[in-house]
Amino acid sequence: MPSHLNADNSDSDNSRPFNLELAIVDAWQKEAWWLWLLLPISGLYGAVTGIRRKLYKKGVLPSYQAPIPVMVVGNITVGGSGKTPLIIELVNYLQDQGLKVGVISRGYGGDESLMPQVVTVQSKPEEVGDEPCLIVRETGARVAVCPNRQKAIEALLQQQPDTQLIIADDGLQHYKLQRDIEWVVVDSARGFGNKQLLPTGFLREPISRLQGTTVIYHQRTESSNGSEKENKDRLSMHLQPASLKSLIAGQPSLGEIKSVYAVSGIGYPQRFFNTLTDLGYDIEQRPKPDHHNFSVEDLLPLAGKPIIITSKDAVKIAPLVAANPQLQSLSIWVLPVNAVLSPNSYTILTKQLSDLGISLIC
Repeated sequence: MPSHLNADNSDSDNSRPFNLELAIVDAWQKEAWWLWLLLPISGLYGAVTGIRRKLYKKGVLPSYQAPIPVMVVGNITVGGSGKTPLIIELVNYLQDQGLKVGVISRGYGGDESLMPQVVTVQSKPEEVGDEPCLIVRETGARVAVCPNRQKAIEALLQQQPDTQLIIADDGLQHYKLQRDIEWVVVDSARGFGNKQLLPTGFLREPISRLQGTTVIYHQRTESSNGSEKENKDRLSMHLQPASLKSLIAGQPSLGEIKSVYAVSGIGYPQRFFNTLTDLGYDIEQRPKPDHHNFSVEDLLPLAGKPIIITSKDAVKIAPLVAANPQLQSLSIWVLPVNAVLSPNSYTILTKQLSDLGISLIC
């Protein structure tokens, strides 16, 4: 290990610059009392979004119906719920069942002036977004990005006209797009916080929005605190960590090292930190805002010990390291996770697709 990796270059918590997004997320997590001061704004937000949804439902505002079935996978909360790993698992499963699947995404963090765009393994996160890049690399499926989901679908079908099902990454609140199936991921660990709409709470829509949708409860582990029958009947998923992967070729193994930096730019970084703690690591948390554009300055001060990142962040950090030799002596590792669904989740999915005229091999 290079000598500079043994130096204590860690920055203190007090030296980190203030970030409003992280501060709000922390306040939601702790249910800070001052959030209630924002309740009038939440009331206005709820009224506007509620009226908007009703106008789309009644056809007053126009919406687009795709020529093939659309399945939306989203959530009613702000922040990570495990949606992207779930989409990756669904796409891989359906492709194994012989189905031609395409994915559309808003392409958050990408360059909207270049959209609509069909993502490839060569696509850059700063052009199409980090999550679409990750989905393509993990599934090989066709993925199209554009804030206008109709244009994304049209671009996707132009390249893959035999697509049988489109999965919309997020877009639960994008009512301009009609959908045939809605799967909503609910993080069992976070729940619904103080059950208030933005910005008092982290709900995008009221809990009543879950009615009529397929709710997938994201549990921290395979088991839950419910009864055996509840665990059997509940549609659920959990994230199963895989073996660490080296981001930089030729770097030495971690061996018995357990003291690491945990760097994360995802919607709910605490889940990543909890996973590393469960795996026995003594972590120093370095959370960043969701979809954070990492820089040399983010990583270089962390030379004192190994760095562990998520697969989503690796999409951005890998090219950053490749372009900056000063980062290539760092010890950076990626922790992949796989979504594991309860068996009855697949049963429900098979029935929903069958009702739409789509048959799977099984």
